[in-house]
Amino acid sequence: MSRKVETQTSLAEYLTVENPKAGFLDKVDQLIDWQPIEILLKKKYRRTKDATGEDAYPALMMFKAMLLQRWYNLSDPALEGALYDRLSFMKFCGLSLSSAKPDETTLCRFRGGLIRSKLDKKLLDKINHQFEKAGLLVRSGAIVDATVVASSRKPRKVIEVLPEDRKEDESPSSTQTKVSFSDDGEAAWIIKAGKYHYGYKCHAMVDSKEGFYLGGHATGANRSDTKEFPKLVSENPLDQGAMVMGDKAYWSAENRESLGKAGLSNGLMKKAFRNRPLTEQDKLANRLISSVRFKVERAFGTWKKDLGFSRARYVGKEKMEYELAFTGLVFNIKKAVNLCF
Repeated sequence: MSRKVETQTSLAEYLTVENPKAGFLDKVDQLIDWQPIEILLKKKYRRTKDATGEDAYPALMMFKAMLLQRWYNLSDPALEGALYDRLSFMKFCGLSLSSAKPDETTLCRFRGGLIRSKLDKKLLDKINHQFEKAGLLVRSGAIVDATVVASSRKPRKVIEVLPEDRKEDESPSSTQTKVSFSDDGEAAWIIKAGKYHYGYKCHAMVDSKEGFYLGGHATGANRSDTKEFPKLVSENPLDQGAMVMGDKAYWSAENRESLGKAGLSNGLMKKAFRNRPLTEQDKLANRLISSVRFKVERAFGTWKKDLGFSRARYVGKEKMEYELAFTGLVFNIKKAVNLCF
Protein backbone atom coordinates (compact mmCIF):
# COMPACT_ATOMS: atom_id res chain seq x y z
CA MET A 1 0.00 0.00 0.00
CA SER A 2 1.32 3.41 -0.89
CA ARG A 3 2.31 5.76 1.91
CA LYS A 4 -0.21 8.52 2.63
CA VAL A 5 1.20 11.85 3.73
CA GLU A 6 -1.11 13.71 6.07
CA THR A 7 -1.52 17.28 4.81
CA GLN A 8 -4.41 18.54 6.94
CA THR A 9 -3.36 21.69 8.77
CA SER A 10 -4.27 22.10 12.44
CA LEU A 11 -5.51 25.42 13.87
CA ALA A 12 -2.17 25.94 15.63
CA GLU A 13 -0.29 25.40 12.37
CA TYR A 14 -2.62 27.74 10.49
CA LEU A 15 -2.13 30.57 12.96
CA THR A 16 1.63 30.06 12.95
CA VAL A 17 2.22 29.57 9.23
CA GLU A 18 -0.13 32.18 7.78
CA ASN A 19 1.71 35.44 7.36
CA PRO A 20 0.45 38.64 5.69
CA LYS A 21 3.90 39.05 4.15
CA ALA A 22 4.73 36.16 1.85
CA GLY A 23 8.10 34.54 2.45
CA PHE A 24 10.48 33.21 -0.18
CA LEU A 25 8.96 29.71 -0.26
CA ASP A 26 5.43 31.12 -0.57
CA LYS A 27 6.60 33.15 -3.57
CA VAL A 28 8.13 30.04 -5.14
CA ASP A 29 4.78 28.25 -4.83
CA GLN A 30 3.04 31.22 -6.47
CA LEU A 31 5.54 31.34 -9.31
CA ILE A 32 6.02 27.65 -10.22
CA ASP A 33 3.39 25.44 -11.81
CA TRP A 34 4.18 22.13 -10.11
CA GLN A 35 1.84 20.00 -12.23
CA PRO A 36 4.23 19.35 -15.15
CA ILE A 37 6.99 18.63 -12.66
CA GLU A 38 4.81 16.10 -10.87
CA ILE A 39 3.77 14.47 -14.16
CA LEU A 40 7.43 14.08 -15.19
CA LEU A 41 8.39 12.61 -11.83
CA LYS A 42 5.51 10.13 -11.85
CA LYS A 43 6.31 9.07 -15.40
CA LYS A 44 10.08 8.80 -15.25
CA TYR A 45 11.16 8.39 -11.63
CA ARG A 46 12.06 4.83 -10.64
CA ARG A 47 10.23 4.44 -7.36
CA THR A 48 11.85 2.58 -4.52
CA LYS A 49 10.59 0.93 -1.36
CA ASP A 50 11.42 2.12 2.12
CA ALA A 51 12.69 -0.10 4.96
CA THR A 52 9.15 -1.30 5.77
CA GLY A 53 8.41 -2.30 2.19
CA GLU A 54 5.95 0.53 1.58
CA ASP A 55 6.07 2.73 -1.50
CA ALA A 56 8.25 5.81 -1.28
CA TYR A 57 6.96 9.23 -0.29
CA PRO A 58 5.25 11.26 -3.05
CA ALA A 59 7.90 12.22 -5.60
CA LEU A 60 6.91 15.90 -5.78
CA MET A 61 7.22 16.27 -2.02
CA MET A 62 10.66 14.67 -2.13
CA PHE A 63 11.70 16.88 -5.06
CA LYS A 64 10.72 19.96 -3.07
CA ALA A 65 12.83 18.67 -0.19
CA MET A 66 15.80 18.45 -2.59
CA LEU A 67 15.22 22.10 -3.53
CA LEU A 68 15.23 23.10 0.14
CA GLN A 69 18.48 21.22 0.66
CA ARG A 70 20.20 23.28 -2.02
CA TRP A 71 18.70 26.67 -1.13
CA TYR A 72 19.70 26.32 2.51
CA ASN A 73 22.88 24.27 1.95
CA LEU A 74 21.84 21.41 4.25
CA SER A 75 23.23 17.91 4.71
CA ASP A 76 20.81 14.96 4.62
CA PRO A 77 20.65 14.75 8.45
CA ALA A 78 20.13 18.53 8.72
CA LEU A 79 17.36 18.42 6.12
CA GLU A 80 15.64 15.59 7.98
CA GLY A 81 15.69 17.65 11.17
CA ALA A 82 14.48 20.79 9.41
CA LEU A 83 11.45 18.96 7.98
CA TYR A 84 10.41 18.23 11.57
CA ASP A 85 10.91 21.65 13.14
CA ARG A 86 10.60 24.30 10.40
CA LEU A 87 6.97 25.07 9.64
CA SER A 88 7.84 26.87 6.40
CA PHE A 89 9.57 23.70 5.15
CA MET A 90 6.58 21.54 6.09
CA LYS A 91 4.17 23.89 4.37
CA PHE A 92 6.29 24.05 1.21
CA CYS A 93 6.48 20.24 1.01
CA GLY A 94 2.78 19.75 1.83
CA LEU A 95 3.43 18.17 5.23
CA SER A 96 1.65 18.67 8.54
CA LEU A 97 3.01 18.52 12.09
CA SER A 98 1.64 15.02 12.52
CA SER A 99 2.56 13.55 9.12
CA ALA A 100 5.48 11.16 8.63
CA LYS A 101 8.70 12.79 7.45
CA PRO A 102 11.42 11.21 5.29
CA ASP A 103 14.61 10.31 7.13
CA GLU A 104 18.13 10.96 5.84
CA THR A 105 18.37 7.50 4.26
CA THR A 106 15.12 8.01 2.34
CA LEU A 107 16.32 11.43 1.14
CA CYS A 108 19.61 9.91 -0.04
CA ARG A 109 17.77 7.07 -1.79
CA PHE A 110 15.47 9.49 -3.60
CA ARG A 111 18.42 11.55 -4.84
CA GLY A 112 20.05 8.35 -6.08
CA GLY A 113 16.86 7.54 -7.96
CA LEU A 114 16.89 10.94 -9.65
CA ILE A 115 20.47 10.34 -10.74
CA ARG A 116 19.78 6.82 -12.03
CA SER A 117 16.70 8.05 -13.89
CA LYS A 118 18.75 10.94 -15.37
CA LEU A 119 16.03 13.39 -14.39
CA ASP A 120 18.21 16.25 -13.19
CA LYS A 121 18.56 17.98 -16.57
CA LYS A 122 14.96 17.19 -17.56
CA LEU A 123 13.71 18.88 -14.40
CA LEU A 124 15.93 21.88 -15.15
CA ASP A 125 14.45 22.08 -18.65
CA LYS A 126 10.88 21.92 -17.27
CA ILE A 127 11.54 24.83 -14.91
CA ASN A 128 13.39 26.84 -17.58
CA HIS A 129 10.50 26.33 -20.01
CA GLN A 130 8.15 28.07 -17.58
CA PHE A 131 10.53 31.02 -17.23
CA GLU A 132 10.92 31.17 -21.00
CA LYS A 133 7.14 31.33 -21.49
CA ALA A 134 6.99 34.14 -18.91
CA GLY A 135 9.61 36.13 -20.83
CA LEU A 136 12.15 35.99 -18.02
CA LEU A 137 14.65 33.66 -19.71
CA VAL A 138 15.69 34.24 -23.32
CA ARG A 139 17.64 32.18 -25.82
CA SER A 140 18.56 35.05 -28.13
CA GLY A 141 22.03 35.28 -26.60
CA ALA A 142 24.23 33.28 -24.25
CA ILE A 143 27.49 33.40 -22.30
CA VAL A 144 29.77 30.42 -21.65
CA ASP A 145 32.41 29.88 -19.00
CA ALA A 146 33.80 27.20 -16.70
CA THR A 147 34.47 27.01 -12.97
CA VAL A 148 36.46 24.57 -10.85
CA VAL A 149 34.70 22.72 -8.02
CA ALA A 150 36.80 20.87 -5.46
CA SER A 151 36.31 17.13 -5.03
CA SER A 152 34.48 15.94 -1.94
CA ARG A 153 37.55 13.83 -1.16
CA LYS A 154 40.88 15.18 -0.01
CA PRO A 155 43.68 14.25 -2.43
CA ARG A 156 45.94 12.14 -0.24
CA LYS A 157 48.62 10.05 -1.89
CA VAL A 158 48.16 6.35 -1.12
CA ILE A 159 50.60 3.63 -2.14
CA GLU A 160 49.24 0.10 -2.03
CA VAL A 161 51.54 -2.88 -2.14
CA LEU A 162 49.88 -5.71 -4.06
CA PRO A 163 51.39 -9.22 -3.82
CA GLU A 164 51.36 -11.24 -7.01
CA ASP A 165 48.97 -14.16 -7.14
CA ARG A 166 50.49 -17.49 -5.95
CA LYS A 167 53.66 -15.80 -4.65
CA GLU A 168 54.31 -16.59 -1.03
CA ASP A 169 57.61 -14.81 -0.56
CA GLU A 170 57.72 -11.06 0.12
CA SER A 171 60.74 -10.17 -1.95
CA PRO A 172 60.50 -6.92 -3.98
CA SER A 173 60.19 -8.88 -7.21
CA SER A 174 57.01 -10.57 -5.99
CA THR A 175 55.08 -7.37 -5.30
CA GLN A 176 53.55 -4.54 -7.29
CA THR A 177 52.66 -1.03 -6.19
CA LYS A 178 49.53 0.93 -6.98
CA VAL A 179 49.53 4.70 -6.43
CA SER A 180 46.27 6.62 -6.03
CA PHE A 181 45.47 10.13 -4.84
CA SER A 182 41.79 9.75 -3.95
CA ASP A 183 38.85 7.37 -4.13
CA ASP A 184 37.26 9.99 -6.39
CA GLY A 185 38.96 8.61 -9.45
CA GLU A 186 37.17 10.83 -11.99
CA ALA A 187 38.41 14.06 -10.42
CA ALA A 188 41.70 15.56 -11.66
CA TRP A 189 44.37 18.11 -10.83
CA ILE A 190 44.67 21.63 -12.25
CA ILE A 191 46.82 24.66 -11.48
CA LYS A 192 44.75 27.85 -11.27
CA ALA A 193 46.18 31.23 -10.25
CA GLY A 194 49.34 29.46 -9.11
CA LYS A 195 47.46 27.07 -6.77
CA TYR A 196 46.80 23.35 -7.14
CA HIS A 197 43.16 22.22 -7.19
CA TYR A 198 41.79 18.67 -7.23
CA GLY A 199 38.26 18.22 -8.49
CA TYR A 200 35.99 18.91 -11.43
CA LYS A 201 35.42 21.62 -13.97
CA CYS A 202 31.81 22.65 -14.60
CA HIS A 203 31.23 24.02 -18.11
CA ALA A 204 28.14 26.24 -18.10
CA MET A 205 25.99 28.42 -20.34
CA VAL A 206 23.76 31.25 -19.10
CA ASP A 207 21.41 33.52 -21.02
CA SER A 208 22.76 36.98 -21.82
CA LYS A 209 19.68 38.86 -20.57
CA GLU A 210 19.51 37.99 -16.87
CA GLY A 211 22.08 35.22 -16.44
CA PHE A 212 19.69 32.28 -16.06
CA TYR A 213 21.48 28.94 -16.20
CA LEU A 214 20.66 27.16 -19.47
CA GLY A 215 22.69 23.99 -19.05
CA GLY A 216 26.14 22.47 -18.98
CA HIS A 217 28.20 19.46 -18.00
CA ALA A 218 31.12 18.42 -15.80
CA THR A 219 34.57 17.04 -16.59
CA GLY A 220 37.76 16.42 -14.67
CA ALA A 221 39.35 19.73 -13.67
CA ASN A 222 42.22 19.25 -16.14
CA ARG A 223 39.93 19.30 -19.19
CA SER A 224 40.45 22.32 -21.50
CA ASP A 225 37.61 24.87 -21.71
CA THR A 226 38.30 25.22 -25.43
CA LYS A 227 37.74 21.53 -26.16
CA GLU A 228 34.38 21.48 -24.34
CA PHE A 229 32.90 24.45 -26.21
CA PRO A 230 31.32 22.51 -29.15
CA LYS A 231 29.56 20.15 -26.74
CA LEU A 232 28.35 23.06 -24.63
CA VAL A 233 26.85 24.71 -27.70
CA SER A 234 25.26 21.54 -29.08
CA GLU A 235 23.57 20.50 -25.80
CA ASN A 236 21.87 23.87 -25.19
CA PRO A 237 19.46 24.98 -27.94
CA LEU A 238 19.44 28.71 -28.75
CA ASP A 239 17.49 30.90 -31.16
CA GLN A 240 18.80 30.97 -34.72
CA GLY A 241 21.44 33.68 -35.01
CA ALA A 242 21.88 34.03 -31.24
CA MET A 243 25.25 35.38 -30.17
CA VAL A 244 27.38 33.15 -27.94
CA MET A 245 29.91 35.07 -25.88
CA GLY A 246 32.99 33.73 -24.14
CA ASP A 247 36.46 34.79 -23.02
CA LYS A 248 39.72 34.38 -24.93
CA ALA A 249 40.11 30.76 -23.80
CA TYR A 250 37.39 29.77 -26.30
CA TRP A 251 38.93 31.51 -29.33
CA SER A 252 39.83 28.80 -31.84
CA ALA A 253 39.07 27.94 -35.44
CA GLU A 254 37.20 24.79 -34.36
CA ASN A 255 34.94 26.72 -32.00
CA ARG A 256 34.18 29.43 -34.53
CA GLU A 257 33.32 26.71 -37.03
CA SER A 258 30.99 25.00 -34.56
CA LEU A 259 29.10 28.29 -34.10
CA GLY A 260 28.73 28.71 -37.83
CA LYS A 261 27.42 25.17 -38.31
CA ALA A 262 24.86 25.76 -35.53
CA GLY A 263 23.67 29.00 -37.12
CA LEU A 264 24.89 31.07 -34.18
CA SER A 265 26.80 34.36 -34.06
CA ASN A 266 30.39 34.56 -32.88
CA GLY A 267 30.75 36.57 -29.67
CA LEU A 268 34.05 35.08 -28.51
CA MET A 269 36.75 37.48 -27.34
CA LYS A 270 39.65 37.53 -29.79
CA LYS A 271 43.10 36.38 -28.76
CA ALA A 272 46.33 38.04 -29.88
CA PHE A 273 49.09 35.87 -31.33
CA ARG A 274 52.74 36.44 -32.03
CA ASN A 275 53.11 38.88 -34.93
CA ARG A 276 49.31 39.26 -34.98
CA PRO A 277 48.35 41.86 -32.38
CA LEU A 278 44.74 42.89 -31.86
CA THR A 279 43.47 45.89 -33.76
CA GLU A 280 41.74 48.76 -31.96
CA GLN A 281 38.43 47.44 -33.29
CA ASP A 282 39.22 44.00 -31.85
CA LYS A 283 40.05 45.53 -28.47
CA LEU A 284 36.79 47.49 -28.47
CA ALA A 285 34.80 44.36 -29.32
CA ASN A 286 36.54 42.47 -26.51
CA ARG A 287 35.67 45.20 -24.01
CA LEU A 288 32.02 45.10 -25.05
CA ILE A 289 31.88 41.32 -24.64
CA SER A 290 33.70 41.53 -21.31
CA SER A 291 31.12 44.02 -20.03
CA VAL A 292 28.41 41.35 -20.44
CA ARG A 293 30.40 38.32 -19.29
CA PHE A 294 30.08 39.34 -15.63
CA LYS A 295 26.66 37.64 -15.60
CA VAL A 296 28.13 34.16 -15.78
CA GLU A 297 30.85 35.03 -13.26
CA ARG A 298 28.19 36.42 -10.91
CA ALA A 299 26.25 33.17 -11.25
CA PHE A 300 29.33 31.15 -10.26
CA GLY A 301 29.89 33.46 -7.30
CA THR A 302 26.33 32.95 -6.05
CA TRP A 303 26.56 29.18 -6.50
CA LYS A 304 29.72 28.98 -4.42
CA LYS A 305 28.93 31.58 -1.76
CA ASP A 306 25.22 30.97 -1.16
CA LEU A 307 24.54 27.43 -2.43
CA GLY A 308 27.60 25.58 -1.17
CA PHE A 309 28.91 24.70 -4.62
CA SER A 310 32.57 25.45 -3.98
CA ARG A 311 33.04 21.80 -3.02
CA ALA A 312 31.27 18.68 -4.31
CA ARG A 313 29.09 16.78 -1.85
CA TYR A 314 29.36 13.40 -3.55
CA VAL A 315 31.89 11.24 -5.38
CA GLY A 316 32.04 10.78 -9.15
CA LYS A 317 31.32 12.63 -12.36
CA GLU A 318 27.71 11.42 -12.63
CA LYS A 319 26.85 12.87 -9.23
CA MET A 320 28.78 16.03 -10.08
CA GLU A 321 26.53 16.43 -13.13
CA TYR A 322 23.50 16.12 -10.83
CA GLU A 323 24.89 18.75 -8.47
CA LEU A 324 25.52 21.13 -11.37
CA ALA A 325 22.00 20.74 -12.78
CA PHE A 326 20.31 21.07 -9.39
CA THR A 327 22.43 24.06 -8.36
CA GLY A 328 21.53 25.79 -11.63
CA LEU A 329 17.86 24.89 -11.14
CA VAL A 330 17.54 26.35 -7.63
CA PHE A 331 19.59 29.38 -8.72
CA ASN A 332 17.14 30.03 -11.56
CA ILE A 333 14.08 29.75 -9.31
CA LYS A 334 15.55 32.17 -6.78
CA LYS A 335 16.50 34.60 -9.55
CA ALA A 336 12.98 34.43 -11.01
CA VAL A 337 11.44 35.11 -7.58
CA ASN A 338 13.67 38.15 -7.15
CA LEU A 339 12.65 39.46 -10.58
CA CYS A 340 8.91 38.86 -10.14
CA PHE A 341 8.26 40.01 -6.57
